[in-house]
Amino acid sequence: MSIRILVADDHPIFRDGVVQSLEEDGDFTVVATASSAPEAIAMATEHRPDMALLDLSMPGGGLTAVAEIARAQTATHIAMLTVSEDDEHVAEALKLGAIAYILKGVSASELRRILKGAVAGEPHVSPSLAAKVLTFMSKAKPTQDPSPFDDLTKREEDILRLVAKGLSNKEVARDLDLQEKTIKHYMTTIMSKLHARNRVEAALMAHEQWNRQI
Repeated sequence: MSIRILVADDHPIFRDGVVQSLEEDGDFTVVATASSAPEAIAMATEHRPDMALLDLSMPGGGLTAVAEIARAQTATHIAMLTVSEDDEHVAEALKLGAIAYILKGVSASELRRILKGAVAGEPHVSPSLAAKVLTFMSKAKPTQDPSPFDDLTKREEDILRLVAKGLSNKEVARDLDLQEKTIKHYMTTIMSKLHARNRVEAALMAHEQWNRQI
């Protein structure tokens, strides 16, 4: 079954190129396109896509679209495709509900790979951006007491450390000789304990916590 996707970008040539790149292997069906945040919100409401792929700087603001689509749950997943490497933008997009933050310039095959992973529940932020978000988060939250990491079991900590290294649930399961569904169950518990919205946020929190202890 193909992945139903909404593509929103205010540059027609770029948007058309993204649409063509996504549909060329048959795994994606673009159900709607938009050129502004209000239009993206309306198209998400009308079509209820599996993925909303949003530009950050389109008229009306990509972050506005993320917030509204996530609030209304009119797309199963949300990803940003942007040129912005601003740490605050990345952090805010993830906080509002985006599962992936992708920089424009990525290859067509890599974009499809990232989005397929995101639809399967695997968040994505490039390592360079993750480092910038860590710095931003550490400045924004200078103190946290008590630490929610104290509530993690040894097994949960082992799993989170691997996730923080960028491993997928399948790779973590292989490394620890566990079932992938068991890892998913553990990650649900871990995110609940850390009050993290998704795996990316949990991994970033882990980096911040454990790097501070070194």
